[in-house]
Amino acid sequence: MPHCIIEYSEGVEAFIDPSLLLTAAYRGALASQLFEEPDIKTRAISYKHYQIGAFKKEFVHINIKILSGRTTEQRHQLSAAVLKELQTLSLRDTSLTIEVCDIEKHSYEKSTT
Repeated sequence: MPHCIIEYSEGVEAFIDPSLLLTAAYRGALASQLFEEPDIKTRAISYKHYQIGAFKKEFVHINIKILSGRTTEQRHQLSAAVLKELQTLSLRDTSLTIEVCDIEKHSYEKSTT
């Protein structure tokens, strides 16, 4: 844990390689000092069709899913660390947002094969 799900407008790819978004989310989660390196999972999906308000502005939104039990301060620490890493990328006129969501421990199952 965590699962960092990166959603971005496909126009972002004109500025940077999407793998840099994965790296930024990973580095931010690691910098938060809340997780061990092998537990951080990142994935990304681009959107062709989207709208922000009345405009079609580029965006990157990261939804970070973590097991419940973290404090509000820890959740803020995580979102701030990931945002800080995103801000180091060469993104121009792009909306950057981070959301940390709890996964109830009792409803989460995991299996590795």
